[in-house]
Amino acid sequence: MTALAEIVMPKLGLTMTEGLLAEWRVQPGARVAAGDILFVVETEKIATDIEASGDGEIVELLVAAGSTVPVGMPVARWTGAAAGAPEAPRAAEPAQPAAAPLPAASGGRILATPLARRLARERGVDLTGVSGSGPRGRIKAKDVPEARAQVPASAAVPTAGEFIALDRVRAASARRLTQAKQEIPHFYVGAAAEISRLLALRDEWRDIPDAPRMTVTHAVLAAIGRALHAMPELNRVWEGEGWRRLSSPDVGLAVDTPRGLFAPVLHDAGRLSLGTVASRANGLVERARAGRLSPDELRGGSITLSNVGMHGARFLVPIVNPGQSMILGLGAMESLFRPDAEGAPALRREITLVLAADHRVLDGAAAAAFLARIVAFLEKPLALLIAPAEGSI
Repeated sequence: MTALAEIVMPKLGLTMTEGLLAEWRVQPGARVAAGDILFVVETEKIATDIEASGDGEIVELLVAAGSTVPVGMPVARWTGAAAGAPEAPRAAEPAQPAAAPLPAASGGRILATPLARRLARERGVDLTGVSGSGPRGRIKAKDVPEARAQVPASAAVPTAGEFIALDRVRAASARRLTQAKQEIPHFYVGAAAEISRLLALRDEWRDIPDAPRMTVTHAVLAAIGRALHAMPELNRVWEGEGWRRLSSPDVGLAVDTPRGLFAPVLHDAGRLSLGTVASRANGLVERARAGRLSPDELRGGSITLSNVGMHGARFLVPIVNPGQSMILGLGAMESLFRPDAEGAPALRREITLVLAADHRVLDGAAAAAFLARIVAFLEKPLALLIAPAEGSI
């Protein structure tokens, strides 16, 4: 007889003690392969698809969907390898604050995902009469918009146009950005960087055998990290009624994917060589677009880079992400003539950088100095080739 192994509730973060098993994606008797989604876990911060660590057959589900389960508790048994001190899940969604449960008219508990409860509150929908499409009739986010038709005709409901419900990622992004603009006192500083030397370095880089693909975006990432490393007193975020200084020069990178906008974090970017930054950033972008980011890759850092230059925009005035204190908008390169030191026209290749910052954490002088340090690294990029800690390319 084949020995059975347990699948347990995984620990998705350092502080996680329990998680909501929001939805089963498999049933007893199902054969699964490595990478197949077994169930969805929702915590206060993220919603994560938990994947099979190998091949096997699901024998028994030990926990019903909608249950809150302590970390390490078995949730299923299967014929595969012991899964659940499983590997870190390979797909994660951005943070979604948990919603308070809605009371049921009969006194029983309504089975609904936290996002569905939030949407119901925002749209004034009573979940009591909503039919859910999830396991055991669990109400999912996509079910809530359909319930708008149940609003009495006397209510002010728009009749023209088409209502489009946001998916989980875009809904979370919309909430977080709204929160950011309402709670964070933004201010902005801008500068232009002349990148002729950087472009020449990039062109030579392409001739290096087996070198990772390197772009201007990678150089800006490296420059931000190096500026944080050089000015550690600015690597801080707002927390409660004060600052928290971060120990690692981590930098986020906004990535547009078919599932929405993600900002994976390149950890320790300020202590890496440009080649390592390029290689690791390429991996982050690939995993973001494939939906295989780990929870650890979606947290940390005081700053994010958002590049709209690839879309032809000259500049971007961005919104600081909640939990961070800065974000740098990067525009497209422009070729233009400006007077040199002697007044003669000189061709310059420039990119426009706009730094948005939290005024609770930085003042204008500090932000301007930080941006100037980034520009200096971009205009003299050879320093980025060598990691400051280990002194190697």
